[in-house]
This record gives sequence, structure tokens and C-alpha cells, in this order.
Amino acid sequence: MTLDTLLSYASGLGISLVLTVFSLLFGLAGGLLAAMASLATSRWVSWPAIALVELGRGAPGLVLLYLVYFSLPQIGFTIDAVPSAVVALSIMTAAYTSEIFVAGFRAVGKGQWEACESLGMSYFSTARLVIIPQAVSVVIPPLIGWSVLLFQATSLAFAISVPELISRAYDFATSTYEYGLAFIVAGAVYLGVSLLAVGLVHQSLRLRRRVATH
Repeated sequence: MTLDTLLSYASGLGISLVLTVFSLLFGLAGGLLAAMASLATSRWVSWPAIALVELGRGAPGLVLLYLVYFSLPQIGFTIDAVPSAVVALSIMTAAYTSEIFVAGFRAVGKGQWEACESLGMSYFSTARLVIIPQAVSVVIPPLIGWSVLLFQATSLAFAISVPELISRAYDFATSTYEYGLAFIVAGAVYLGVSLLAVGLVHQSLRLRRRVATH
């Protein structure tokens, strides 16, 4: 591999990471709101939220990507490839992480919801000030796992010509006919970044626990 090829891979990796970060930011916010809505006592709030979550979980990521990129322009919303990928991946993230947040909320226990209600606190104030801080330790491990899966899922953006990591690998493969090498290198990059991210997060959690115990 030449230096230009390695730089091309690095550029693709950068775009994959950008897709991951922005999809996480928007998706986690959406997932948290969807989780809070699905646990609401009003069926007018909870049922639509649950339906949207199941729709997002049931639709394949590639289908969501095509719907955003190809269908929205037909109703007057033209979105470029990179924002389309972010929107589709954010929807996936919101749908899957909402279940993680719901599990975290339920792990705290009903008693604390009832105690806050007896104190006159609103539903959203209870969630924001009491429940979410306690649920963080429960939701972090599965959220780390989802973040790794999301980083790997950015390869779907290749289907709409986003120049991410797999796209760069494909360009190298078609120009040299070294398909095995091209995708082995791409796979190694995905694996290396995933292991590094998980290791860094686990290390930070260990340091946090040590600080908390002293």
C-alpha cells in the first residue's frame, strides 16, 4: 500500500467517526426522550412513542438510509449523502437506545418515582433530577456496546456514496484488484478502533470508581 492509499483510508476513517459521533449525539437525545415518553402514564404519549421505537427497531438500517436519501426528495426535502446517513443512523440509535434507557429507568425502582410524585415533582423533573443520574451506571455498558455497533454500521453509508472507510477500501480494491487486502485492512481498522474505544471507556470507568471509593 502506498502513502496515498493509507491517507485515503485515514480520510474514510475520519468520516466514519464523524458519522458515529453526530449519530450518537442526536440518537441518544432521541432515545432518551422516547424512553421517557414510553414510560409516561398517559397512553396518548406512551403508545405513539412505543410505536415509533418498534418501527425504528424493525426497519433494517439500509432501508432507513434509502428512505431518507431517496424518498425525502420526492416530497420536497433534499438532503445530501452525509446528513442523510446521520439522520438514518440517528433514528436507528434512538430506537435501540430507548430500550436501554427504559431498562435503566426500571432498574431504579418504582418507589422513587412514587416518592417524587408525592413531593409534587413533575414527571420530567423526576426523570432529570432523580432517575437519570441513578440509571447512568446501568445504561453505560450497553451504550458502549451500541456505540461500537454504530461505528461499524456507518459502513452502510457506502450504499449512498458517502466516502467513508468501506468506500475508500472499495476504491482501492477496484483500482488494484486486491480485494482481499483492501477489505482485510478495513476490517482491521474497524476492529482496532472498536477495541481502543471500549478499552478507553472501561479504563475511564475504573478510574471513576477508584476516585469514588477514596
